[in-house]
Amino acid sequence: MGNENFGFSRCGCAPFKMTFMSWRWVTASAALIFSCATLQAQNATYLGFDRNEYPGDANLAALRQTFAYTGYWLNNPPGEKTNSWAGHRAAVESAGFGFLVLFNGRLYAELKTEAHATQLGKSDAQAAVAAARHEGFPRATVIFLDQEQGGRMLPEQKAYIYAWVDGVTAAGYRAGTYCSGTPAPTSDHVVTAEDIRQHADSAVAGEEGLAGKSARATQVRATRDIVYWATNDSCPPAPGCTFPERPPDPSQSGVRFAEVWQFAQSPQRKDKDAAAQCTGYSRDGNCYPPGVAAALKLHVDLNAATSPDPSHGRTR
Repeated sequence: MGNENFGFSRCGCAPFKMTFMSWRWVTASAALIFSCATLQAQNATYLGFDRNEYPGDANLAALRQTFAYTGYWLNNPPGEKTNSWAGHRAAVESAGFGFLVLFNGRLYAELKTEAHATQLGKSDAQAAVAAARHEGFPRATVIFLDQEQGGRMLPEQKAYIYAWVDGVTAAGYRAGTYCSGTPAPTSDHVVTAEDIRQHADSAVAGEEGLAGKSARATQVRATRDIVYWATNDSCPPAPGCTFPERPPDPSQSGVRFAEVWQFAQSPQRKDKDAAAQCTGYSRDGNCYPPGVAAALKLHVDLNAATSPDPSHGRTR
């Protein structure tokens, strides 16, 4: 038969003759289709929301029509005295949402000294892990530390952040940070996300044994694994209060390594220059999602992510 192979017709089982060249064409075409599908999956982006107050079980189905995932607080959100999200993880997952799991971090005024900041970071990491376990989030879930203050991080802030990251990681979860992706209004225009990442290497103490000699301490450099959720609602690059089926890639936030980008906030920032070109916001400055009764005033912050479950917090 030479270079001939036999296959089956697409509409029945009758064999048809397939030459070696045609088989190579089919194989190459299949490889191209697979490669394109893989590339599309790698470049896929997903729309999500976050807000300080739980939206209520009754609104989950309507919100799921627009959003793939939602923020989920483990402790009191900024400015709140209680955490209304507590106890609702199962309902949120049952509605089909992925998660952005959040822990509200400390403000600079609370840190005092580097030593005190380190202790707070350790204790807050324990609290975050305990809350994640209590809510039912599996190991390896990414917990994002909410770093509300931007600009260059001071030594006390870095001590707190990295102690928190180390504590969460040691407990079997993954650490992330929600922080500014906007250049600070200073002469060096530092971006908080880049500042945190640049100093994320840690010195890990170890012991190096020497034959016939006492062991001596060594320092091993290790890079902390941190997932970055950057916030930048300036238009551009942000698209404003819009709900695209395919939101912009987080790398377009101005933080190339970001995996999540918060591109709209409620209420909109008062910075007129930054907000001048932003569209879609309500007259009251908030961003309201489609499909939810306007009377509820259920405003949201908008996010783009590279995964429909950025924290990988689903259990099924």
